[in-house]
Amino acid sequence: MNYFIRALREAAKSWPLLAAALLCSAGVAALWGANIAALFPIIEVTLKGDSLQSWNERRILEAQGRITEATAAIPVLEKTLADGALDPDTAKKTRNRLDTIKLSLRGDQAVVYSGERLTPWIDRFLPRDPFQTVLLVVAFVVISTFVKHVMLMGSTLLVSWVAMTISRNIRLKVFDKALALDRAQFMKWGSAGFMAQVTSTSDMLAGGITAVYGGAVTEPLKILTCLGFAFMVSWQLTLACLTLAPLVGFLMVWLNRRIRNVSKNILARSKGFHHVLLEALNNVLTVQAYTMEGFERQRFRTCTGDMMRTGMWHSFYHALANPITEILGIGMVATSIAVGAWLVINQQTKIFGITMTDQPMTVPGVMIFFGFLIGASDPVRKLSGVITGLNIGMVGAQALYPLLDTPSKLTEALHPRPVPSPHREIRLEGVSFSYDGIDTVLRDVNVSIGFGERVAIVGPNGGGKSTLVNVICRFYDPTTGRVLLDGVPLTEVAVHDLRRRIAMVTQQTELFNESIHYNIRYGRWDATDEEIEAAARQAYAHEFISEFPEGYRTMVGPNGFRLSGGQRQRIALARAFLRNAEILVLDEATSQIDVDSERLIHAALSAYVANRTVIMITHRASTLALADSIIEVDHGVVTKRLVQKQQAA
Repeated sequence: MNYFIRALREAAKSWPLLAAALLCSAGVAALWGANIAALFPIIEVTLKGDSLQSWNERRILEAQGRITEATAAIPVLEKTLADGALDPDTAKKTRNRLDTIKLSLRGDQAVVYSGERLTPWIDRFLPRDPFQTVLLVVAFVVISTFVKHVMLMGSTLLVSWVAMTISRNIRLKVFDKALALDRAQFMKWGSAGFMAQVTSTSDMLAGGITAVYGGAVTEPLKILTCLGFAFMVSWQLTLACLTLAPLVGFLMVWLNRRIRNVSKNILARSKGFHHVLLEALNNVLTVQAYTMEGFERQRFRTCTGDMMRTGMWHSFYHALANPITEILGIGMVATSIAVGAWLVINQQTKIFGITMTDQPMTVPGVMIFFGFLIGASDPVRKLSGVITGLNIGMVGAQALYPLLDTPSKLTEALHPRPVPSPHREIRLEGVSFSYDGIDTVLRDVNVSIGFGERVAIVGPNGGGKSTLVNVICRFYDPTTGRVLLDGVPLTEVAVHDLRRRIAMVTQQTELFNESIHYNIRYGRWDATDEEIEAAARQAYAHEFISEFPEGYRTMVGPNGFRLSGGQRQRIALARAFLRNAEILVLDEATSQIDVDSERLIHAALSAYVANRTVIMITHRASTLALADSIIEVDHGVVTKRLVQKQQAA
C-alpha cells in the first residue's frame, strides 16, 4: 500500500488538473441527485393541477396550524403526566402521544422554515402555471444531464491525462534504470523482466491511479449525494435500508485480498511469458537448427495456458464484485419498498415501535425516496470496478517501485575527479572479483597498462579474460582492490568521463534494427557523412556497403541479421574507429572475418592504434603480432610479459 500511496503522491503533483477533476466530480454528483429531486414537484404538485407557489403557501399554512395545535396540546399532556393520577397503561400511551406530537412539531417547524426560505426563490424563478412548471423541470433535467456528462467527460480526461503522464514517467524511469544498472543487477531482472515492467505493470499502475482519482471520487460522491437527499426525507428509514452494508463491506474486504493475490500471479506469469517469448525469438536460428520448434511451441503454450488460467480467476473475482455490491443496492431498494409501503398504506410514522418519519409519508414522497436509493445503488455497483482497479494499481506499484529503488552497484562519486585526456596509465592494484561471492574469477591482480601500449589478453575459455576487461571498463567494480586511471580510482571518476574514452568491439556484435549509417554513427552522433564513410573505409566496410542498392541507408534488420558475420563485425569496427577514443577494446573482434579482410583490417589497426591504448582479447597469432605485451589470464591468475621485438616483427 505504501508504494501505491507513493504513486498517488507523484500524481498529486499535478494538483491543478486533479482539483479541476474533483470539481467536475462534485458537479456530477450534485447534478445526479438534483435530477432525481427535480421530479418531486412534478409528482407531488403539478400533476394535480396545482402550482408550486400555492402548494408551498398551503404547506406552510397547514404546518403552522399543526404547530398551533401541538403547542396547545403539549402543556396539557405534560400537566396530565405531572399530576400522576393516570394508571400505568394510560400514562404510557399519553407519554407516547406526547413524544409523537413533539416529533411532529419539530417536523412542522422544519417545513415552515424551509417553506419560508423557498418562497422568494419559487416566486422569482418558477411560473405559476403547472404545465409551464413541468416544462421547466423537464428542461432542467435535460440540460443538467448534458452538463453532467460534459463534466464527467472532463473529469475522466483530466484524470486519464495525469495517470498516463505518471505511467509514461514510470516507463522512462524503468528504462533509465535499465541503462544505469550494473550488469549483475540488470541480469537479475533480465530483458523480459524490464519489458514486463515497461508494458503491463505500468498500465496496471495507471489504471489504479485512474480508479482512485476518477471513480473513487465520482462514485462515492454520487452515493453520498443520493443518501444525503434520502436522509432529508427520513434519516431513520435510510439507516434501516443500510442494514446489509456491514456484510457487503466484509465481503468486499475479502474480495480485495483475493484480487490482489491474483493480480500478483498475473504479473509473475507475464514475466515468464515475456521470458519464453524473447528467448525463443532471439534464438530462433538455434531453435530451428536443433529442430526444437515443437519444444518451444509447448513452452509457449504452457506459459500462455498458465496466464489464461490466472486470468480466468481474475475475471471470476472481478465478476464476483458486481453481485456483491449489487446485493447492497437491491437490499436498500427492497427494504425501502417494504417499509415505505407499510408506512404509506397504514399512514404510520413507526414500524415495530421505531420511528421512521416525522410525518406520515405520501405516495410521491415514497417514490422520490425510492428514486434516491436507486440513484445510490447504481454508483455502488460501479464502485466494484473502481475497487478492482485500485487493487490492480496497488500490485503494479508493489512491483515497480522496488525496481526503481534498486541502487546500481556502480555508484557515482558526488564530486568526480577529473583525469587529463589522454590518460597516462591504467593500473590494477590487488583486484579480485567474484560474481556470486563464492567462485573467485580474478585473484589479487596487479598489473599496469601505459598509454599507447598494445596489450593482448590470452588464456583459456572461462579463465577471466572478459571479466578483466569488464572491470577495466567499469561494467563491474572489483570485489576487493582498486582500478586506477592516472592514480585516480575509477570509483572517483564519472562513469561518463571514463566510458567516453573507450571504444569497444565485441565478438557478439550488437547492431540496431536501423540503417548502416545509423549503426556507424552511433559511435559519435555528431559525426558528418564524410567522417562516417571514412570510418567505414578504414574498417574495409565501404566496399560491401556500396554494393547495396540503398548504400549506407540499408536497413540491417534485428541485430544485423541481413548481414553476414564478417560484415557485422566490420560495421562494429567502423563504429569504434569513428568514436576516435583513446582506449580501444577488442574482444575477439576479428574472429568472424575472412583471411583477406583480416589482413586488411590488421593493417588498418596498425595505423589506427598509434597514440592510443589498445586492449585485445584474442587467440589469433595475427592479432598477437600487434601487441607490445601479453597478459595471460589462467583461472583468475594474471601475469604480464613483454613481447620481444623480433616476435612482433
